[in-house]
Amino acid sequence: MMPEKVTIADVARRASVSRQTVSNVLNSPDLVREETRERVRQAVEELGYRVNQAARRMRTGRSRLLAIRIEQTQDGMNVFDRFLHGLTESAAQAGYRVILYTADDDRSEIATFDDLLGAYEPDAFVLTSTHHGDVRTSWLAERELAFVTFGRPWGMPEGGVHPWVDVDGAAGTAAATRHLLGAGHRRIGFIGWPEGSGVGDDRRSGWARALEDTGALERRTDGSAAEGEAAARELIAAGATALVCVSDSVALGALQAGPVPVIGFDDTPVAAAIGLTSLSQPLSDAAARCVRVLTRLLEDDSPDKPDHVLLEPSLVIRRTA
Repeated sequence: MMPEKVTIADVARRASVSRQTVSNVLNSPDLVREETRERVRQAVEELGYRVNQAARRMRTGRSRLLAIRIEQTQDGMNVFDRFLHGLTESAAQAGYRVILYTADDDRSEIATFDDLLGAYEPDAFVLTSTHHGDVRTSWLAERELAFVTFGRPWGMPEGGVHPWVDVDGAAGTAAATRHLLGAGHRRIGFIGWPEGSGVGDDRRSGWARALEDTGALERRTDGSAAEGEAAARELIAAGATALVCVSDSVALGALQAGPVPVIGFDDTPVAAAIGLTSLSQPLSDAAARCVRVLTRLLEDDSPDKPDHVLLEPSLVIRRTA
């Protein structure tokens, strides 16, 4: 005999709530109190209830899918994994699933958008690695497709016209620089990315602001550990007594250059393993905020102005500084 199918009414009876409340927990959990959500989720688990996705799609016209690109790694370090895990978890709690794709550049990513829309019809996209002249956002906006960016729309006035969530890199490097100033350092160097990188320039600005005088103690790199080491050697030779780096990958190279304090950015597992002081991004919170923004958009409950969320990183102090 086939097991009897569990219905939403069965879940409602087990949780002592209405069927509408169960539906709200499954589709719009923000509308329900946490205590009630947990009771319904427990009933769902105990009864083995499974949402009929096909029926829900026919009823709502939505796929409950969010699409996001898998980011590339450099020197074996990738902070994106933590963001992706947080996004998947937050999406599931809101009744969505995440589909992944790869792309080499903006144009190939836009081509992938088109393919995904034809094959899977995702409800929304989460874009990462925003940059100056980002054509992906205009492509999606022109087609009135829902999306949020993890990263600011660099170069656009007033924070941009679409919703975004980002981490305040300038606040982070300013805090790192103040930490070194407090330890007595006055000649603090900065190792960054090429000029024109929105994220890189933002992180550089915090260092410059905290010093109130940029001087000449900075170098630009391609972001690799090898160039980080070379840049650090030059800065130490020029008199730098401590270094703030744009990423942990760069900081890993800088550590090989000499016995000066080094601070990285991203707080990767490598940083924790080798005792590198680094700035930690609140990636789980950022992912949850992205899902919340998209849920508001998809539920037609978005404000007149798009959501702009800027989160602060925290300095994790270890033996290198």
